[in-house]
Amino acid sequence: MKAIEKEVARNQKSGTSSPTQPSDIEIGSVAYLEEPLKDGDEALRFLKNQHDVGEMTADDEKRLVRKIDWMIMPLMWGCYCLQYLDKTLVKKYLGTAVVLWGLVTALTCVCKNYGALVATRILLGCFESAVAPSLILITSMWYKKKEQPLRTGIWYLGVGIGTIIGSLISFGFQHLHNPTFTSWQIMFLVVGLITVAMGVSVLGIENTQFKWHQVTECLSDPQTWMLSLITISSNVPNGAVSSYQATLIRGFGFNPKTTALLQLPSGAVSIISILSATYLAGRFDQRGLNVVTLLVPGAIGGALMAFLPGESKAGKLIGNYLTNCIGASLPLLYSWVSANVAGHTKKVTMNAILLMSFCLGNIIGPLTFRQVDAPDFVPAKITIIVTCVVAAGLAMTLRAYYTWENRRRDRAADAGGHVVDEEFLDLTDRENKTFRYRL
Repeated sequence: MKAIEKEVARNQKSGTSSPTQPSDIEIGSVAYLEEPLKDGDEALRFLKNQHDVGEMTADDEKRLVRKIDWMIMPLMWGCYCLQYLDKTLVKKYLGTAVVLWGLVTALTCVCKNYGALVATRILLGCFESAVAPSLILITSMWYKKKEQPLRTGIWYLGVGIGTIIGSLISFGFQHLHNPTFTSWQIMFLVVGLITVAMGVSVLGIENTQFKWHQVTECLSDPQTWMLSLITISSNVPNGAVSSYQATLIRGFGFNPKTTALLQLPSGAVSIISILSATYLAGRFDQRGLNVVTLLVPGAIGGALMAFLPGESKAGKLIGNYLTNCIGASLPLLYSWVSANVAGHTKKVTMNAILLMSFCLGNIIGPLTFRQVDAPDFVPAKITIIVTCVVAAGLAMTLRAYYTWENRRRDRAADAGGHVVDEEFLDLTDRENKTFRYRL
């Protein structure tokens, strides 16, 4: 908000005028709000207090977006990178929550038995659960719908970079040998302290009034459960691959140190797929199609691992790398929620459901790797194929639903006036009849 206030002040000093050409304004009847609504967004209160904010030119807007990028994107990326790094080292609220999860990660180094390790992982999951929902809200608050996919992809790059950093850390610490303080203990201590440092500087979000009717609407909205099912089905293979990637690569016949290094390309595939998919989604405003294009190579990768003969190590390794495209669908789902779920409380509720769906998929995924199927785990690899196909079908179904709903609203559109600042009234996507869903 401070960045916006500075930009407004700059416009006032420069005397930026209001638009005077017919092409600069939307022609139509207007209904004004006499009093600010108590349930409105903070942005509405800011605009009500600024009687002459002027008009921003395209160059002004680009300059403002760049300022916002440099202020919040590094912090969001750092949060997600450290969150993923802390999990992958053991194979698996902002601010305070980040500090607490860093402390728990550091304390993992003193664990001496399975019970202590389980306790730290449970606490770690509790504290990390705030990260993704908070970052989704921050992204939706600061960026336009077309700007959100790429920004979501940027902070979600923490997954790919976390994979690379985690692999290098694992490889490096395997060369340390100390009977009193082992390499894995030092590893968790270092990563935990870095996370604490990040938590001290991380930003938070401002809550608005909690509205129970928006919770009810979210639970009765078809898109809620479609998005939930897509997230579950796409994260079954994601959970399986992220948890058992080292096991799969080692099963191809490589030693532990080589296995750690061979996980580096997985991070590169993740980075490339995330950047490509989120850029294209924002450029062409197509999230659903990009989700499908990421699931296709994932299914192909599962097929290569499942059906290639045992001596085809290179082919199986390529298949393993292709499955890392699947995880890139998650930032697109995050972006879909940011764009298509309106109303602060409804969005918070949807984010919670999406997180639970993500967790459920990642719980189911590792369970498909049964010891009786070792060392090839063919049924688990077939599950990757099936769940990718199911998720792709659900994504296309949801896209068709959005298309139908948009056309229905177009047909029912009222020819009357509209309310100024309607976008700031904290209406849900169902309450706001001018709302149109992004495909």
